Amino acid sequence: MEPTRDELEYLFKGTVRDVGRKTNQSLRENQSDMMALKEVNDTDKERIDLEDSTRQQTGDNTKTTVPSINLIYFAQVANVVGSGALTRDIAATVGDSSDSVWYTQTLAIFTAILGIPVSQAADLWGRKIFLVILTTCGFIGSLIIAGANSPCLTITGFAVTGVSYGAQPLLHAIVSEVFARKYRPWAQSSVNVAASLGAIMGLLVGGAVTRNENHVGFRVYWYIVAGLYAVATISVQLLYSPPPRALQLVFSFHEKLRRLDWLGYGFLIPALVLFCMSLTWIQNPYSWTDAHVSVTFTTSLCFTVGLVAYETMVKRDGMFHHRLFKDRNFPLALGCIFVEGMVFFCANDYFAFQVSMFFSQDSLITGAHYSVAFAALGISAILSGLWCSKTKAVRIPTIAAFSSFVVFNILMATMSKETTSSQIWTFPIFLGLGLGICLPSLVTAAHFATPQELVAITSGLMISLRSLGGSVGLAVYSAVFHHGFSSSLGPQIAGAVLPLGFPNKELPQLISAFVSNNETAIKLIDGISPEIIEAGHEGLLEAYRVGFRGVWVTTASISFVAIIAASFLRNPTDNFTAEVDAPIVIVTEAQEEMQGSTVTLARMS
Repeated sequence: MEPTRDELEYLFKGTVRDVGRKTNQSLRENQSDMMALKEVNDTDKERIDLEDSTRQQTGDNTKTTVPSINLIYFAQVANVVGSGALTRDIAATVGDSSDSVWYTQTLAIFTAILGIPVSQAADLWGRKIFLVILTTCGFIGSLIIAGANSPCLTITGFAVTGVSYGAQPLLHAIVSEVFARKYRPWAQSSVNVAASLGAIMGLLVGGAVTRNENHVGFRVYWYIVAGLYAVATISVQLLYSPPPRALQLVFSFHEKLRRLDWLGYGFLIPALVLFCMSLTWIQNPYSWTDAHVSVTFTTSLCFTVGLVAYETMVKRDGMFHHRLFKDRNFPLALGCIFVEGMVFFCANDYFAFQVSMFFSQDSLITGAHYSVAFAALGISAILSGLWCSKTKAVRIPTIAAFSSFVVFNILMATMSKETTSSQIWTFPIFLGLGLGICLPSLVTAAHFATPQELVAITSGLMISLRSLGGSVGLAVYSAVFHHGFSSSLGPQIAGAVLPLGFPNKELPQLISAFVSNNETAIKLIDGISPEIIEAGHEGLLEAYRVGFRGVWVTTASISFVAIIAASFLRNPTDNFTAEVDAPIVIVTEAQEEMQGSTVTLARMS
């Protein structure tokens, strides 16, 4: 039976109503989806804007932080270079040249003993407070040196400036933390560039103010260094504003004190101080068998054994945290940077000394000779940073650095009467190439071999071992130099003057006068003549050559051992990522809420 017209109209209207109802429902659903999508898109846009803003803020903060950090390094290097290059000027003014070895040695000792405790404390109280306080000590100590009128007060001044070097590991840690890990070699290179500029400034300005035997000009130099420390302190106070570290917020003051490795410090500090003192006293002025050396050295060894036993069996999470040594790169880097410290302090104390003895008495020219090394250092630091970041390699650069050290030391050891002044301008290039490559690659290798939350203590151990290497090196080189010089002085002068008819009985008096550089006393000796004076002076220079040669041969041999050790380094290619360990930006609660809302909406969509 066919439906009637009324029934068809009723069915049609019902169908239209159903279609309309479904269409409206669909439109409402689509509108709801569109609104949700718009909300997600708006939130994504806000998130992108937030990320861009945070990235921009991080970049801006990094741009202001790194220069302020590098300015501290600039001042520190100017101070340590002056301690070596102006040693004889200070001694000539305040007296007692036998104590002059303690100027540089004091800086090395304080760097070694303070680097580790300061690094550990900086993880608990933050970096900034230590940078400001310790750098201020550099300012105070420089003023003491500038006004010193006795050897004791001068050494006190260097001791106070030495406190500022306790912050040096933090400088390496901070520039690593604020850059992406793939740019870490570049970050470490920036520190080296600052060091090279500080050294060049120190050598040229120091040479200029002490030129023409103006020994008292060293005071002007250290007033300048005091100004550098003051500017560095103010800049880091104003420009470095990091967010609080996690451990700063979690622990109370007393809990932080308990987390420090106090017993370990009690073993470490006397062990290092007594060890360095005993080595420094060898041949200057005591022998090995003298109680000053033997008792002090034995006591330092006892403290060292206690330190090793305590840190190995009792304190597994102290300043020698056991997690630091899971990757072989870290102990290898420690050994290599120990040698690098020996090389640097050797050049810092003996290169300018040797040049002034044989080529130019002009302190400015001598400083210019040495500054060639630091110009090469700055250039090689930039190039090696680029190469390491590009190739993600640390082994080849480290081997190349120590090979360059070997070449430099061999060239210096072969210096003779035939060596020309133009050759002396080229020798330091090899030293600078090695210094510019070595430190960035080794610090990068060490940082990548250890947990990122231990980067400060990693830097502390690296810089402390570097300074310990310098301290040990200075003592070893002093003993080698004095042995070579004193053992050849008599035979060299005697062989030069006796064939010319000089009386044998006057020989001790002549040798003493030559060593003290007393021209008046030389002219009053019986049997003296201009020819004998010239021959005796040449014998004196030859004795110096023997002493210097022993120093350079020793350093070359040690550098060769470091080449072998560096060949076992592993290239940490997987660690060169875009991750930033400690960006210098504070995320507000509103930003955290925005980031949380973004995640929630993204999950809902």
